[in-house]
Amino acid sequence: MVVDSHHHFWDPSRRDYPWMGNELAAIRRPFGPEELAPLLASAGIDRTVLVQTISSLDETREFLETAASTDFIAGVVGWVDLTDPSVAEMLRELRAGPGGTMLVGVRHQVHDEPDARWLLRPDVRRGIRAVGHAGLVYDLLVKLRELPAAVEVVREFPDIRFVLDHIAKPRIAAGPRDLEWEQAMMPLAENENVACKVSGMMTEADWKTWTPQQLQPYVTRVLDWFGPERCMFGSDWPVSLLASDYARTVNTLKALVGENAEVFGGTATRVYGLS
Repeated sequence: MVVDSHHHFWDPSRRDYPWMGNELAAIRRPFGPEELAPLLASAGIDRTVLVQTISSLDETREFLETAASTDFIAGVVGWVDLTDPSVAEMLRELRAGPGGTMLVGVRHQVHDEPDARWLLRPDVRRGIRAVGHAGLVYDLLVKLRELPAAVEVVREFPDIRFVLDHIAKPRIAAGPRDLEWEQAMMPLAENENVACKVSGMMTEADWKTWTPQQLQPYVTRVLDWFGPERCMFGSDWPVSLLASDYARTVNTLKALVGENAEVFGGTATRVYGLS
């Protein structure tokens, strides 16, 4: 099963997306299953994981319903308020509702929080513990600033499965080495309960001039640190459209890692428990 472990849907005519500033005007329109389906078929992708875009239970409920009625979606990484004392009840409610069996993980836009150590707040850690007790994955959406806190969290909860999104967004546009990112990433990779999405790289490079050769050093390091058995392909579509069409995104990673069955499906299927 070939899996795209990370993509989104949205509709700006129905919801507000605070992160969608003027520089993202090209993707400020609706994106849904009917547009993605032919792209998946053409690229040879069998199943996908649909990932939250805003801090909204309503969006999560909608995504679960969409997943239940869309053949290619194998799972949903949704959102719940980790700081709410009733987070465990929220998770039970979501899983009991329409499409609830499709919930495989939870995510929060940690890199948008003012506090770099937000993940270490007692209420947040209690929420992450509830995610783990529910048998779900916690997706880490962090950058360099938040990586030290992420390391502490994954060490505190060795029995919870974590997935790092977008290789923590290194500064690829600045050159072939981001030494601060490397130093912060290596301690995270030492934890066997963490997998890494090889995704979101094109939009961290120059959108118009990036080449596969510019991405190669970062892909190589991630594969060395985590191993293919803890790496998974994600397109980050439609954010990726800012720098690449879907086919080019898939083909670029295949050129960089080869037809690796773990990266292109095995890891995502195992870590998220996809059927």
